[in-house]
Amino acid sequence: MNVFTRLPGMKTLNPEDLERLAHKRAGAKLGWYVHAAVYLVVNLFLTGLSYFFGSTWTVYAVLGWGLGLALHGIGVFFLGAGSGVRDMLLRRERKRLQRLLQGPEAS
Repeated sequence: MNVFTRLPGMKTLNPEDLERLAHKRAGAKLGWYVHAAVYLVVNLFLTGLSYFFGSTWTVYAVLGWGLGLALHGIGVFFLGAGSGVRDMLLRRERKRLQRLLQGPEAS
């Protein structure tokens, strides 16, 4: 039995495509969780060293890497494959390209 699934804001997916998308999204989310865990462990260690030596330089590493982690999270959870924002942008770009390919006489 070939069941098709429709997710909000997405085209209709057959079971194989749905499984592929689920694996891709789960892998991206797992990658972000690993990134967050490494961020936490390394920055706790660096903060400990900084405290031990009486310095405050660690704040730059925490803020800089934290920005990277936040951007990674935005990419994974809001802009990644299957997200509504990404699909909306793809639809807009397809329409724009179709208009360009049709030329001014089609308008």
